[in-house]
Amino acid sequence: MIELREASVVVPAPEGDAMILHPTSLVLAERRISIIGGNGSGKSTLARLCNGLIEPTTGSVLVAAGADPVPGVRAERSRLDTARDGAAVRRLVGFVFTDASAQLIMPTVAEDLMLSLRRLHPKRAERRAAAEAALARFGLEHLAERSVHTLSGGQKQLLAIATVLATDPAVLVADEPTTLLDLRNARSVGELLMSLPQQVILVTHDLDLAARAERTLVVADGRVVFDGEPDAAVSHYRELVRA
Repeated sequence: MIELREASVVVPAPEGDAMILHPTSLVLAERRISIIGGNGSGKSTLARLCNGLIEPTTGSVLVAAGADPVPGVRAERSRLDTARDGAAVRRLVGFVFTDASAQLIMPTVAEDLMLSLRRLHPKRAERRAAAEAALARFGLEHLAERSVHTLSGGQKQLLAIATVLATDPAVLVADEPTTLLDLRNARSVGELLMSLPQQVILVTHDLDLAARAERTLVVADGRVVFDGEPDAAVSHYRELVRA
């Protein structure tokens, strides 16, 4: 579970401070939550607040620590603050970017996945075995020794998701993960996200995919302007677009 308490994001601009996200209070507990809105609406900022990639200018963002102890965090602390406990939060809340290339930094597919497992598996042999298991889970085992630069867009996005999920986060935040993909790969990634055991918070322009969530937030002009049942949220968004 993630809770925003009057969390806002303000950034400096030539004409003065710009409010990217107005003070927002939300409790995000549903297993599938989608976030929709136009470009520049603030929806990606809201997503980045959820795992501490962006810290709130005012207010706070809290993440449930879960049943298992988090390294570096006192066992009695039930919730983590993204500003204070950023590293611990990011171990619990994984993040997938729109452009998978931003997450793939090692030469080969296997090496990239192994990099994400270095904390869980300090021994190289164990790390390699865990990486191979993760690749097999996503049907990528045959690409283990391929350069990440030779992968298709869909393969890159699957690998990016695999590298995040290999560390077994409690929550996965995905920021427009299908935007750069063709229809076939977009559907494949969408199906994968909807099948995961983790809580998934999905920012998307794909309204059909958004409607498969349990709850949908509509963001406009740096505010959550609708929060509720997905079909009603999509209808609200369509009305905003037509206005």
